This record gives sequence, C-alpha cells and structure tokens, in this order.
Amino acid sequence: MIELTKAEEQVMQYLWTIDKGFLKDIVEQYPEPRPAYTTVSTVVRVLVRKKAIGFNTYGKVNEYYPLIKKSDYSKKYMKNLVQNFFNNSQQQFASFFTKESELTVSELEELKALIDKQISEKQK
Repeated sequence: MIELTKAEEQVMQYLWTIDKGFLKDIVEQYPEPRPAYTTVSTVVRVLVRKKAIGFNTYGKVNEYYPLIKKSDYSKKYMKNLVQNFFNNSQQQFASFFTKESELTVSELEELKALIDKQISEKQK
C-alpha cells in the first residue's frame, strides 16, 4: 500500500465521498476558503502517478475515481500507527485510546459491546 501525504489523503477522502468526479467536483468538496484549482490539480496528478486514482477522459476533461478502497487504506494506516507508536501492541493502542480519547460512559459501553461480540465470534 502506498503512503499518502496529508494533501493527498485529503483529496482521497473527498474522492471516496463522491465516488468519482471531475476536478471541479473534488475542489467543491473543500471548505471555504478552497485551495486553488491548480493546487488540487497537482495533487490529483501525483495521485494518478502513484496509482491511487484512475481516470476516464471525456474530450479534454478527466473524471477521476479511487483505485484504493478506503477500508484497505484505513486498515494499513491503523496497522502502521500501532506499529510505529505502540510497539506493534494493539493492547497498548486500545489502552491509550480508551484512556486518552475522553470517551463518554455510553461510548465506552458501545466499545465494550463490540469487543464482547468479537470475543463471542472468535470463540465459535
């Protein structure tokens, strides 16, 4: 899986949201004040070169679409995060996350229910 800069990741987030679109559609996803059209165009060209996005050409314009699934990228991103900051320990990550993220009791209970469900499924 390729690594993306913050700017590239932002473009990918917008492209994952709209599924496919022209450069103007991507630019419109940005909050005001939006970056220059040429700036986004440069990032898109880099992402094409990296094979993160593909495109179909219609006359003189390109319609872009992601070649990387958001779920695949997220999984790799989280794996790298755990590896680099938590000594590859998912337990350390979970401990840090639950202590430092200021979750409400309700959110902690939802997490507990998800964990209990995973335990139950793995015991089958």
